[in-house]
Amino acid sequence: MSKEVVITGFGFLSPIGIGKESFWAALMNESSGIDFLNITTSDKSLRPMGSEVPEFHAKDYIKPRKSIKVMSRDIQLALVASFHATLAAGLVTEGDNRTVESERLGVMFGSDLIGAEVDLLLPAFRSGIKDGQYDFSRWGIDSMREVFPLWMLKFLPNMPSCHIAIAHAAHAPSNSLTLCRASSLAAIMEAVRTIERGAADVMIAGGCGNRVNQDFQTRINSYFPAPRQDEPSTALRPFDTDRNGTVLGEGAGAFILESREFAEARKANIIAKIKGFAATNEPHLHKSRPTGYAIKRSIKLALEKADLQPNDIGFVNADGIGTQHDDKIEANAIQQTLNDIPVSANKGNFGDLGSGTGAVELAAALMSLEKNLIPPTKNHEKTATDCPINVVHKKPETPRKQTVLKLNQTRMGRSFAIILEK
Repeated sequence: MSKEVVITGFGFLSPIGIGKESFWAALMNESSGIDFLNITTSDKSLRPMGSEVPEFHAKDYIKPRKSIKVMSRDIQLALVASFHATLAAGLVTEGDNRTVESERLGVMFGSDLIGAEVDLLLPAFRSGIKDGQYDFSRWGIDSMREVFPLWMLKFLPNMPSCHIAIAHAAHAPSNSLTLCRASSLAAIMEAVRTIERGAADVMIAGGCGNRVNQDFQTRINSYFPAPRQDEPSTALRPFDTDRNGTVLGEGAGAFILESREFAEARKANIIAKIKGFAATNEPHLHKSRPTGYAIKRSIKLALEKADLQPNDIGFVNADGIGTQHDDKIEANAIQQTLNDIPVSANKGNFGDLGSGTGAVELAAALMSLEKNLIPPTKNHEKTATDCPINVVHKKPETPRKQTVLKLNQTRMGRSFAIILEK
């Protein structure tokens, strides 16, 4: 890489913990953040499964509180994750004691399609009901009067990066990437490129997602969900013989990326360096599915950019979404490019967090490097015959090298791979 980029801090909010220690303990103890959602239904037995960030109240973190009115749950999670990240990195972004100039600080953040909040729009819809029927002709006259004037600002996918940039007075490049659960890795890669080309010294990068929103739940079958069961915590089973679908959740993570030169000049604690990465695509027709070609190619290109061989990688933090097809093609791609490397997957603990997925999983990978331990893959009992990989399960393992390769993919054939070294 033309300019070495390092990670000096990170923060996250996940269904299994907000603080690093509680999060790590949950991974090591195979604890779960997946349960029945707190969604009001006419029949409690129909409540869907999912994972929510526990005990998170935006007003405890965001000032002034009135600004929360124009922030969806996704935006709130993203902004607070950025606060935690800058604090962890010792990066001051306000006042006369700033450690980085506004013009040299940028934001690159992954975000999802943000689901509408039903409660916000209910008064508008109700005002259009006449004699028990909805009268669409009343929408522009009566219903619009009941809509919060700034309602759209809560649901634009560029708003997480926008609010982060405002909060930290970041005047260098800022952008948003919307690539489902690969958004976080894509944002980190673009943040590295921004630093490499000299447009910034420091970038706040990561992703956020909220797929437990009621809007997402109305189309839950589009995401290949695991069948509802009495014990939600065992529903998502990465690479397992009995895997049969995924579970949706919410979460966010942010990372402080700096040029090594800048980080060393301010005497920052360097956690890891970004050795290499790659983004590939496998276009396919709507009736077909990815074959794994893009995954294999992203791994090979990331190794090439990092100037590493397969045996230089300590372990893989895989996407492991828990569906029959996706786990099969990912596992075979890993085996064919990296042989018998240890593989860990975190979604059994907290599910698919949409665009926040990669960020929270990357936090787990970084902590594995810090602790020199690979956490077990929750709910993995027996490796499926169509997933010929060495899945870390039942007990933690020690990585063979101080490097990790992180993978995320999308249903449409995109694949992202990033290599970090302690």
